[in-house]
Amino acid sequence: MGIMLQKPEGVAGSAVPAIIVGLFVAFGGVLYGYDTGTIGGILAMKYWRNLFSTGYKNGKDGLPDVSPSQSSEIVSILSAGTFFGALTAAPLADNLGRRLGMIVSSVVFIFGVILQTAATAIPLFVAGRFFAGFGVGLISAIVPLYQSETSPKWIRGAIVGCYQLSITIGLLLASIVNNSTAGRQDTGSYRIPIAVQFAWGLIIIIGMLILPETPRYLIKRNRFNQAAKSLSRLRRLDVDHPALIEELGEIQANHEYELSLGKATYLDCFKGNLLKRLLTGCGLQSLQQLTGVNFIFYYGTSFFQNSGIKNPFIISLITNIVNVCSTFPGLYLVEKWGRRPLLMMGAIGMSVCQLIVASVGTALGDGNLVANKVLIAFVCFYIFFFASSWGPCAWVVTGEIFPLKVRAKSLSMTTASNWLLNWAIAYATPYMVNDGPGDANLKSKVFFIWGGFCVICTAFVYLCIYETKGLSLEQVDELYAKVAHAWQSKGFVPSVSFQEVQDLGANVRSQSLAEIEQGVGRKKSVAPVDNGVDKEKY
Repeated sequence: MGIMLQKPEGVAGSAVPAIIVGLFVAFGGVLYGYDTGTIGGILAMKYWRNLFSTGYKNGKDGLPDVSPSQSSEIVSILSAGTFFGALTAAPLADNLGRRLGMIVSSVVFIFGVILQTAATAIPLFVAGRFFAGFGVGLISAIVPLYQSETSPKWIRGAIVGCYQLSITIGLLLASIVNNSTAGRQDTGSYRIPIAVQFAWGLIIIIGMLILPETPRYLIKRNRFNQAAKSLSRLRRLDVDHPALIEELGEIQANHEYELSLGKATYLDCFKGNLLKRLLTGCGLQSLQQLTGVNFIFYYGTSFFQNSGIKNPFIISLITNIVNVCSTFPGLYLVEKWGRRPLLMMGAIGMSVCQLIVASVGTALGDGNLVANKVLIAFVCFYIFFFASSWGPCAWVVTGEIFPLKVRAKSLSMTTASNWLLNWAIAYATPYMVNDGPGDANLKSKVFFIWGGFCVICTAFVYLCIYETKGLSLEQVDELYAKVAHAWQSKGFVPSVSFQEVQDLGANVRSQSLAEIEQGVGRKKSVAPVDNGVDKEKY
């Protein structure tokens, strides 16, 4: 096995168009990351604190500020919007399509940015964050959906993982812009970082007007000719090329097989094998948040400031640079190692780092110089483990484990679970770490909580995550149909062609996939053998 990711031998066409399309669509993660990253710095800006304060004084510096409850509302309302946006993504993507769904999502996001830019008081600012969050929630569910349905199977994990890379780039850009405007004593201190987001939304809208719809969505809508043209652009093959016809035929046959098992309603997502996959996806996305990563990016600046660290904006900038750089190894390892080993490594590494930070901070105190150095160092190590594993891999796994008939619905629910926990953490954190009346005043002890959840992540990966590296989305269906336990999934070799299942005409409701496969084998064994004789001569 070589070091580089290479297209398998014998695969027709080119992967370059699909890779370029997937990388562009991943830009939607910049909206997510930048919008998430701006608020941490804005909350620490003195001008913004004075302008938006309703009379509360910060106990640390005696300056006007928003209260912990107001801070909690401002930060968490974005996640509330994203939760409802993610749930709305399924009907939007299934009815308008993945491409138009992205355009509508960007329009909603831009509306939220307009409200935030115009705000000079909390109510309008909060409303803007809700609508921006709604747009981000829509995008966060549709982007992995679009990428999974257009990418070649041998590099699908790396392409979908680029969505997380874009999120980290968005966080870094937010940190840079915040750092450059933090010292301004006018509305530009917060309006410039917010208004920059207009550009991100416009880039997505313009790009999606040009890019094709996904061939799997077009198959789902029975538009076979358009699906062939779309796949032709993505694979750089003629529409009548045998390899393209074979891939389209397998997609269509798998979809028809899934539909023959039952309808594609929301209720069906909670039945049998589909429920198992849904719980896996929701659990994975929820645990991604419970590792505590957004505690760093939502409240990192304020937390470092309250811990006695000088120039917390620079520390936040450093953590964002680590976040971006550490994502690149994950994009490589998700295809070389696979999903299970990468997630397992990340969970173990994160838990060790979190528990060290919590232990040292508790033993030496948050104001101690040594404790602060340990805090900064191991927060950076923690971000490395997260960004190279759970950051990209959670989106990869949830984007590929669902069948076409319920993919948009199930993916929207898994993404919504991510945002639900994101909201809960954003809302609860000020009460957990602050030292005001009624607050828990955990400070560095909060890392015991995140470290404990990282330990749970390790068990979850072993018990629940199937290895899907190198499988097409249709072959993932076969994996879940044949392999009972996640820890038995490594080394699985697909052996079913859904076109052969379709040709067999079996009663799929009364037979398992293994039984149907045996029927296909028997049919092959009695089929006439081509002995090379030219029958037209006789």
